[in-house]
Amino acid sequence: MQIDKILETKKTFFSTRDVAVVLGIKNTRTLENTISGLINSGLFAQLERGKYYLKRNAPSDFAISSYLYNPSYISLESALNYYGILSQFPFEITSVTAKKTCVKKIDDKIYSYSQLKKELLTGYESKNGFLIACPEKALFDYFYFIFKSLRTENYLNEMELSQLSKNKVASYLPLVSVSSESRIAMLIKKYL
Repeated sequence: MQIDKILETKKTFFSTRDVAVVLGIKNTRTLENTISGLINSGLFAQLERGKYYLKRNAPSDFAISSYLYNPSYISLESALNYYGILSQFPFEITSVTAKKTCVKKIDDKIYSYSQLKKELLTGYESKNGFLIACPEKALFDYFYFIFKSLRTENYLNEMELSQLSKNKVASYLPLVSVSSESRIAMLIKKYL
């Protein structure tokens, strides 16, 4: 009965609160026992405290990343690799967020979230259950973090940048400060 209610939601991710609402559970102890039972039965997998996913709808690493720390979107090395711009596969799933920078390790996978100013949280789209920067915005984010000394130019020589639009990358320049704008504009000119 409980399993049917969970499956009827057609959701992949569940918070503790979601489970309480879907199953109509008000008692905290009952809720904890129910979630333990869902995990022990193999229906749920726990990502971290209070966050779970339905194992039969196993989400991608990118979808997990978007759910773990919200709002965020896949960007930087992970997005550049996704689009075939960076051939080297990053060892962590990289995202950007308006929240505090953090790193989460779950099931031997590293999810890193780098803080961007709120005004820069744009230029992304929803794909297959996760949010990801468009190619030009992923590169712009990368340039921005080079300016902030949080990334280096080392990977740029390994990237296939010919498919990117210089104008689209430059279209994000008005979103940054004047001092950032000139340095990032130099990187755009140098690499595109």
